[in-house]
Amino acid sequence: MGIVLKILINAAALYAAVFVLEGLEFTGTIVELLVIALFMGIVNAVIRPILRALAFPAILLTLGLFLIVINAVVLWLVFEIAGAVGIGITSEGFGWTLAAAIVVSLVAWGLETLTGKR
Repeated sequence: MGIVLKILINAAALYAAVFVLEGLEFTGTIVELLVIALFMGIVNAVIRPILRALAFPAILLTLGLFLIVINAVVLWLVFEIAGAVGIGITSEGFGWTLAAAIVVSLVAWGLETLTGKR
């Protein structure tokens, strides 16, 4: 049940980012949004720890702010994977992806807090 809840939270956070930011566009169904959230969970589980280990000095020097950049890179990778399989979610540039990473992180944090998942 925990994985399903995390996928639903990620999907809601992605939807919020697309709704709030005009530089993001999603042209799919709710099922495709759930698939993107699944991709996001897989990339977060596999790639994100590697990026964090490689960027550890930068994370220390910026007192953790570089984690936002890592989140944006992970989100960009998710957008690329979704585009490769034909799911229509796009970003108009890395700045929008960075803003989306911030929105997704904040919304996911809030929803995890409300559901007791955190």
